[in-house]
Amino acid sequence: MSGALRGKVALVTGGSHGIGRATAERFARDGATVGIGYGHDEPAARETVERINTNGGRAFAVHTKLGTPGDATRFWDAFDEAGRDHVPDGQLDILVHNAAKGSFARLAALSEEEFDQVIAVNVRAPFFITKLALPRLRDGGRIINISSLAATVASPDLLAYGVSKAALNTFTLDLAVDLGPRGITVNSVAPGIVMTRNSQYLRDNAELAAQQAARVALGRLGEPDDVVSVIAFLASDEGRWVTGQVINASGGTSL
Repeated sequence: MSGALRGKVALVTGGSHGIGRATAERFARDGATVGIGYGHDEPAARETVERINTNGGRAFAVHTKLGTPGDATRFWDAFDEAGRDHVPDGQLDILVHNAAKGSFARLAALSEEEFDQVIAVNVRAPFFITKLALPRLRDGGRIINISSLAATVASPDLLAYGVSKAALNTFTLDLAVDLGPRGITVNSVAPGIVMTRNSQYLRDNAELAAQQAARVALGRLGEPDDVVSVIAFLASDEGRWVTGQVINASGGTSL
């Protein structure tokens, strides 16, 4: 453990797999107590907690299905319940909004129901989870939003998803100004394609994977730890003078 986050409390939504899981594990290695937010995959969340605790870290699982009315209130109720032995005062230093709902539809095929659900999970939930977090978040804290290159690079097949992440980027800018007087930094990290369990279609199609890698200046597709290194920097004291930024962590995709 590096100790860069020793004594800190972090919460990562969507922390049971992919970038969220890798972020939670990195925070734990750096000394933080970590809440693992999850909505559906309880076995993966429990496994993440067990891995962290087995390796000498401190973690607990926070279950809430996002994208439904009242989700922000239920989220913090679940945090208090699950974390009562780990975070008795309910206070927080680092909040990472990683949970997201994907959408793979062009406008002609996009239903209102799908659009509403993407916005509910990817925009509304972070907005109001953050609103309720403000009394809990210590001065000098960190808010890190996981955005996407789809917010700034034309991606017709990811229309609703890209729109939702663009909204998250604007939220980042406005919140950075709003919370700056408290010393709280707010940033977005925007990955390109990252090889997580959601990228199985690329593992199954070598030709398509090669086509996508050819769009990346560094010549390969991303891994979770590539993105997590940027997140860990922003969460640490080293990132104290960076706020209101949308950081491209895509290896130079579509330059």
